[in-house]
Amino acid sequence: MSDSALDAAGSSLPLSPPRQSAATSGAHSDARADSAGKEHVIDAMRGFAALLVAYFHCRQVAWVGMQTFHQSVGHALSPGVLAAYLTFPIAWGSAGVPIFFVISGYCIHRGGALRLASNPAYRLDAGNFWVRRFARIYPVLLAALVLTFALDWFSLQLPPVSHKIREIGLQSFLVNLFSLQGVAGKTYGSNGALWTLSLEVQFYAVYPLLFALRRRIGMTSVLAIVAVVNVLSAYVLERHDIQFFTSYWFSWTLGAWIADARARRAPHAPASAWLYGLAAGFIALGCAAFHFGQYGAFQLWALGFAFYLYKALDHRNGKPRNTAAMRVLSRALSRVLSRFGDFSFSLYLIHLPIFVLLSSVLFRSSLQMSIWPSFGYMLVAVPVAYVFYRVVELPAMKWSASFKPKAAAPQR
Repeated sequence: MSDSALDAAGSSLPLSPPRQSAATSGAHSDARADSAGKEHVIDAMRGFAALLVAYFHCRQVAWVGMQTFHQSVGHALSPGVLAAYLTFPIAWGSAGVPIFFVISGYCIHRGGALRLASNPAYRLDAGNFWVRRFARIYPVLLAALVLTFALDWFSLQLPPVSHKIREIGLQSFLVNLFSLQGVAGKTYGSNGALWTLSLEVQFYAVYPLLFALRRRIGMTSVLAIVAVVNVLSAYVLERHDIQFFTSYWFSWTLGAWIADARARRAPHAPASAWLYGLAAGFIALGCAAFHFGQYGAFQLWALGFAFYLYKALDHRNGKPRNTAAMRVLSRALSRVLSRFGDFSFSLYLIHLPIFVLLSSVLFRSSLQMSIWPSFGYMLVAVPVAYVFYRVVELPAMKWSASFKPKAAAPQR
């Protein structure tokens, strides 16, 4: 549904200055959105989330697990034992998924939020949005599915077959290609991480509706409605193991709400430092809730990361309070994670089939007592994902960018 038929009178944003023509306002809002550029905290968190999820899966494929390991080695202090115990926080590595959801909502809505803040009459071109999302996602997804088929086919020739490998036939391929996994079938082959991609595609499909509602009733009201839908969907669908976007929509819309709120904020009005405390509290609650189930933990982690993100985005305007050494270390870490963030989508899409193949070739799919193989698996998956990014994802990004509408020149 396009929002072009909706009236903007119900928008919660302030009106543009009356002297500004619609064309001039549109050009200025486009320029503001385009000049926003890359936010390195976003890229860094993408990289962190991708590495977190990838190694979370890597431990599952390669290692016996903390309980079995502890029963076997006890309190020995060899380097391998210490390294294994230090990976304990990775038990909550699935927290990377709600991080991705919040970031996705923020990034998708940021441009529209900036344009709306400058020109409340702005309307989203739904057709162009869908075309650009298709060009950005589907070539990469198709290549990832083909690669999964190739790697899993080889893994299947090396019995005993890993339990991670599911159906790799045509029907499962098409279910995943059309982003229906979780509703019409399971994820493809060993690539269990694809369950979230179907949700992302569904988020994009309904984003024009969310944008239209935002123009009518404001983003806070939209977030409240989505929260109610999320709760109902969790009760009706999620508890029956049907994974549909409505059960995770609140996490994604939190990111969109942050983009909207920041677009309307005064440029030099920093958020309260208490947000970091709230972030830590909700993240800790999510870790505790994980013991009872992943779904509830996801919701708490999403809230925690949303609080963190809202405050972390102040880094461009706030005055540095850390020591020079801490600032240098923070910037270096951010730059490294940002590099991983550049190809985080590729890493997320293909890491699991690589891990399963390595386990099949090296250990005939048996779990290892040593933690070191899991580190080796990561050293293989990361460069392969980078090559995949250069060969497949970058061309898709350029193709998507080619559909970007040109900003109208201001009238004089």
